[in-house]
Amino acid sequence: MLNGTNDELLGRGKGSSPIETDTTARDDLRYLNKPLGDPVNSLEDKWRLVPAFLQTKGLVKQHIDSFNYFIETDLQKIVDANRKVTSDVDPNFWLTFRKIHVASPQTYDQNRGIDRGVTPMECRLRDTTYASTILVDIEYTRNGQIIKKKNVEIGLMPIMLRSCRCVLQGKSPAEFADVGECPLDPGGYFIVRGTEKVLLIQEQLSKNRIIVETDRTGAIGAGVTSSTHEKKSKTNVVYAKGGKTILRHNSLNVDVPVVTVMKALGIQSDLEIAELICGNDSELLALLSPTFEDAAKLNIGTQKQALEFLGSKVKLSTNMQRFGQRRSAVDEAKDLLATTVLAHVPVEMVKGVLHFRPKAIYVALMVRRTLQAIKDGGIVDDRDFVGNKRLELAGDMLSLLFEDLFKSWQVNLKRAIDMNLKKKQRTTQFDASTTVSQTSRFITDGLFRAISSGNWNVKRFKMERSGVTQVLSRLSYVSALGMLTRISSQFEKTRKVSGPRALQTSQWGMLCPSDTPEGEACGLVKNLALMAHITTDSDDTMIRELAFTLGVEDLNLLTGSELYRSPLTYLVFLNGLLLGVHRQPDRFVGSFRKLRRHGRINPLVSIYRSIPQQTIYISSDGGRVCRPLIIVEKGKSKVTATEIQNIMSGVHKFEDLVRQGRIEYLDVNEETDTNIAITENDIIYDPADDPALHIFQPLAFNEQVRTPTSNTTHLEIAPFTILGAVAGLIPYPHHNQSPRNTYQCAMGKQAMGTIAYNQLNRIDTLLYFLCYPQQPMVKTRTIELIGFDKVPAGQNATVAVMSYSGYDIEDALVLNKASLDRGFGRCQVMRKYASMIKGYPNRTYDRMMMPPDPPVHRFDALDIDGLASVGEKLYKDQVLINKQSPMETRTLSGGEDGVGAGDPAAVPFRMTPISHKYPGVSVVDSVGGLEAKAMEQVLLTTNEEDQLLVKVRNLETSSHRVTDKKELRHAIQRLWNMSDIIMNPHGFPSRMTVGKMIELLAGKAGVLKGELQYGTCFGGSKVEDMSRILVENGFNYSGKDYVTSGITGEPLQAYIFFGPVYYQKLKHMVMDKMHARASGPRANLTRQPTEGRSRDGGLRVGEMERDCLIGHGTSSLLIERLLISSDTYDAEVCQDCGIIGGWQGYCQYCKSQSGIVKITVPYACKLLFQELISMNVVPRIKVGELE
Repeated sequence: MLNGTNDELLGRGKGSSPIETDTTARDDLRYLNKPLGDPVNSLEDKWRLVPAFLQTKGLVKQHIDSFNYFIETDLQKIVDANRKVTSDVDPNFWLTFRKIHVASPQTYDQNRGIDRGVTPMECRLRDTTYASTILVDIEYTRNGQIIKKKNVEIGLMPIMLRSCRCVLQGKSPAEFADVGECPLDPGGYFIVRGTEKVLLIQEQLSKNRIIVETDRTGAIGAGVTSSTHEKKSKTNVVYAKGGKTILRHNSLNVDVPVVTVMKALGIQSDLEIAELICGNDSELLALLSPTFEDAAKLNIGTQKQALEFLGSKVKLSTNMQRFGQRRSAVDEAKDLLATTVLAHVPVEMVKGVLHFRPKAIYVALMVRRTLQAIKDGGIVDDRDFVGNKRLELAGDMLSLLFEDLFKSWQVNLKRAIDMNLKKKQRTTQFDASTTVSQTSRFITDGLFRAISSGNWNVKRFKMERSGVTQVLSRLSYVSALGMLTRISSQFEKTRKVSGPRALQTSQWGMLCPSDTPEGEACGLVKNLALMAHITTDSDDTMIRELAFTLGVEDLNLLTGSELYRSPLTYLVFLNGLLLGVHRQPDRFVGSFRKLRRHGRINPLVSIYRSIPQQTIYISSDGGRVCRPLIIVEKGKSKVTATEIQNIMSGVHKFEDLVRQGRIEYLDVNEETDTNIAITENDIIYDPADDPALHIFQPLAFNEQVRTPTSNTTHLEIAPFTILGAVAGLIPYPHHNQSPRNTYQCAMGKQAMGTIAYNQLNRIDTLLYFLCYPQQPMVKTRTIELIGFDKVPAGQNATVAVMSYSGYDIEDALVLNKASLDRGFGRCQVMRKYASMIKGYPNRTYDRMMMPPDPPVHRFDALDIDGLASVGEKLYKDQVLINKQSPMETRTLSGGEDGVGAGDPAAVPFRMTPISHKYPGVSVVDSVGGLEAKAMEQVLLTTNEEDQLLVKVRNLETSSHRVTDKKELRHAIQRLWNMSDIIMNPHGFPSRMTVGKMIELLAGKAGVLKGELQYGTCFGGSKVEDMSRILVENGFNYSGKDYVTSGITGEPLQAYIFFGPVYYQKLKHMVMDKMHARASGPRANLTRQPTEGRSRDGGLRVGEMERDCLIGHGTSSLLIERLLISSDTYDAEVCQDCGIIGGWQGYCQYCKSQSGIVKITVPYACKLLFQELISMNVVPRIKVGELE
């Protein structure tokens, strides 16, 4: 029996969780008659773990966690690694950096002369940067004394919203409203100079991992991209033509035989080299024989000879070429092997001698993997496998950038200190902290420039990336959320390669299969799935010690023959470094996972084994994509009804289940070691195949390692979590054709709606919002999880699916005018006009002017202060900000240097007004300000440079017009034709969007029953249940209704499929695209009309349009379009030479005036002929009378 009241059992007590939905109480009634120890046995039960997960991880929180790790951990590591600055002038001088920290965001108050706290909304309105001061404690010497200074400023750090240094962290919804923010805003972005910037997740190939692949020439090789704090390099071992295995590196002039490299690393015996590479495999030894033969021709037998040979092949560095300095060949080779080749493998100094053996074993393993791939082509790695990728978050990218800027700043600081110390006479004592603060602008400018432009340039790694940051899309709430989960690939988008674009099975549950763009970026730009989490770096010292405790034998204690002694000998890697071997891999992996499930190890550390490679991999590095799964033991889920109840009532959190060993995080590589069931009915269990019964039983020496069990090891939490935050909004997506879901992901981001609760207080460049948004009648679980039901983008329309009047062609709709008059689809567009009142070096300033007298129509909207009045109607070309700028900004008339010379009042001014550029009537909604009113507001403020900033926001209300785009959540775009909606049924067969039919049925049942229905992927309300509700309420089970004609008043001769469907109004409106011109500007080069609506351009008649005109035989129209109305030109042509370009009746080629005739050609044709002549291609025109 259960104890407690019904309310407590249903989770409605004091600890009620905010993640519950309106169906919680109804769904929980099934728990009242069964023990809470029973396992979870239904899809509806498990999904309640998803909101609990999203409270701690997932979606945008990984950006915030990554930035927090950078602020709290990485910054200090960077400073510790670059702690000391010395001087070339004074050998006794040193400066040391100690503790570094980042303060809370502040700005300087000009009126009060003090620093004060700043909010993100103020930074948006004032076009300033939401940043904090970077403070560091320093120690330095002065006259033999150690001086300590605390909190010395070295720059400004842009702060990510909702991070540990943001003022919004930990605030309640009411406190969010107090600072002008929306509590639904996910954060995870920066504000730089008033613009919201998001740092996209960057996709990279794994570092410090051996990847076996085929290169462009078809040669198989093993490559490792080594990455350390100091150096990045790529080392390749390639099986070249003739069966020779060579080592290839950018630091070497030529490819070097791998046997020679092994000897340079201290393995001088050919027998030992063969043992390290081949073990007891005779087939591998046969493949390696040509390499030994090739190396024997070099007559290299000792380590010294190998080092001399290798050193002679090293490329000269830039410094060596500049100064002519070069070390001996042996020293060059040792430095290359120790610091450049496989830079991530450490080389220790033992009694003054470099110990290269770990690196030699690593090279031998690369050769072994290459030869195994030659022997069996099936073990070649897939570069596009998600387990071979790493995702770099904001914290990782900022860490790279800051370390590079910090090192460069230290060079500048050292130079500035040297200059100060060179001064023999000073009025005050030398203060190093002052010099530090004076040079701090370098770090500030570098960080601001990178985030603002998106160009990430790291000099020490020669890394240059563009497009790392983008402006956060505020078209809708969904577009902003989708952008924060977007993954950008560095793969060239113009290359037509299918491999990186293809949908990988390894993306299941990690990356959304539907949310990717169309066109050249298809498959390259991806989005995270709903429960995907990206790891951050964690310390591996404890894991290394644990591995040796669990029986890993140290690499340095093993001979070559012991590495591959038996099938039970498995190599053990930790983050790409070879630790040693283990003789009982099953026991080792099982013990490690058991400790992880009991909370002894970081839950995000992964371990998996590769049977073909006889290797166990342990990973604790950052950038791995992982997701939580329910653990299944002996055929039963470890999450029971008790845990679900505790989660719902708020007693437990999601991480409590992880610590209890009921749920664990698996990355893509470890998933290959598991069997995952989608639902409880898919769980397979055979007691005879249970690995727990055999894992600790010893195996015979020659017995093969046991194959993975076929029993189920894990259970999905919710199948709909394989989709992302955007694709999860589509109802019944599993009933749609796959491309339709992809199209909806793109168009759903363009739907107008509510972007945030504070949208009326924002002054954005362009802002769309729907006047009367509604939440959909058919929801999904994702809609509730991300809060889309609170900021929806669409309206429920009653749709009749029928052919009507001929105006409803396949891509058009017939609308009810009464619905339009009542506000269906009505939207508002807000546009920002901003101007800066600048000051100039000659002491002149921009100025605001009153409207002219007598009044002119263009200035009718202005008030006496030169700004448009709030509430005034605006027409095209009317002035909103009547600004004038000085014609001379550097010097003054009568003065030479511009300072203190002449009279600023005498400088003439020119008109530089800001005008309304768009057709149609709009209203001045705000002349915006920090003090926001309900609707109308005006902004007069200052920016970071203390310049006056003026912003005017105008508002345009738009109802539906013919050809405005309307779209279903199943990616069927519709144009509004003629004038709730009649839709032509011929749109269904080609698109195969059955999901829309089921949505209509579910929406109709929901209206009749008075509650919202669910269309969640792989679940949702069933068609049978919806049809039963229709029948119970007196309607046809199929959703068809009796309909009367609106024209004749007679009943139609067929039943009509009729019901509510959620429609989205897209941003594509005819008023924004409609354009035509009679005459206008022309391009200077071609003298043809300019292109584009914004430049008042013409309408292009292209090749296909030309072909249509030719097909209709309209030759005169062709001449008029392509010549007369475009770029007609009278050219002079010589009849003798046929060259165009005569001048005043004189042919410069023939040196004659006879035979010059005038012809009319397009100017672009004449330009083409002349450009061809400049390339020594001479087109000649034959001129004569028509026969």
